[in-house]
Amino acid sequence: MALQVIRGISQLRSVLDKHRQTGERIVCVPTMGNLHEGHMALIQLAHKHGEVVVATIFVNPLQFGLNEDWDQYPRTFDSDVDKLNSVNCHYLFFPTDEEMYPFGMDNQTRVFCPTMTDVLCGASRPGHFEGVTTVVTKLFHIADPDVAIFGEKDWQQLAVIRRMVADLCMRVKIVGAPIARDHDGLALSSRNAFISEDERPRANQLNKSLNWAREQILSGNKDYGRIEAQAKQQILDAGFRPDYFSVCNAQNLAPALDEDTDLAILGALFTEGARLIDNVQLKIER
Repeated sequence: MALQVIRGISQLRSVLDKHRQTGERIVCVPTMGNLHEGHMALIQLAHKHGEVVVATIFVNPLQFGLNEDWDQYPRTFDSDVDKLNSVNCHYLFFPTDEEMYPFGMDNQTRVFCPTMTDVLCGASRPGHFEGVTTVVTKLFHIADPDVAIFGEKDWQQLAVIRRMVADLCMRVKIVGAPIARDHDGLALSSRNAFISEDERPRANQLNKSLNWAREQILSGNKDYGRIEAQAKQQILDAGFRPDYFSVCNAQNLAPALDEDTDLAILGALFTEGARLIDNVQLKIER
C-alpha cells in the first residue's frame, strides 16, 4: 500500500483501530522529520516487529529551549514522504502544532521523569526531556502502538523513555535501533547539515574518542575521570568544544562505579553550527 499521510488525531485512531481489530501489530517510529538513512533503518526494523508501520513527523516546540534551533530545524516534507515510500512505510502522522497542543504549550499538561533528565544532555538543555516525554506520551496515546522504535544514538532519550513507559505502566514495547553511521564513523543526524565543509573531515572526532575510551576500559583502565578528561582534550585538540564526555552505568546513567559491568560512554560536542551527540556501549567481563 502507498504511504497515507494523516494530519488529524481522530483520523489516525480510526484507521489504526481497523488494523487492530484484525489482529495486526502496530509499530510506531516517532521522528522530527528531515529524514536520512538512519531513519530509514528504523522503518526497516519496524517491519520486523509488526504488520503496520506508522511514522510520525512533528518538530516538537516543547523540547526546544531558549536560543535553540526550532525555527531553523529543517522541514523537508516532500523528501521525507519520498523516503518513507521507498521503505514501504504505511502511514505518516503529520500533525500541526495546534493539533498536538490545542490549548497552547503554556497550558499543556506535562510528563516529567525525575531521573536521568538533569544530567548530560539534560544539563545542557533544561526542560528538553520534559518536552520529549510529554510529546512521546501523547503520541503513544494517539497511536496506541504495540511497539515503538527509537535510535540508540540518543541513548539518554532511549533510557528516559524506557523508564517513563515502566513508571506509567504503558503496554508499548520499546525497541532500540543500532546507530547508523557515515563511512568515517560519524553518527547520522539531521543536524549534520549544519557542519561546515572545513569541519566535516574532523567531525568524527567524537566517535573516535568514544571508541578510544572504550578500548581503554576494556584493557583494564578504570580511572574513568582521567579517561573522560583525556577524551575532552582530544576533542579540543580537534578544534571542537566538548559539552560532556561521561562513562556511565548504561541503565541509569549514573557515573560508572568500579563494580558496574554494563557501561555506556556518552559524549557531546559543539561545532560552529551544530551540537553533535554519540555514544558506545560495552560490557566488562568479571
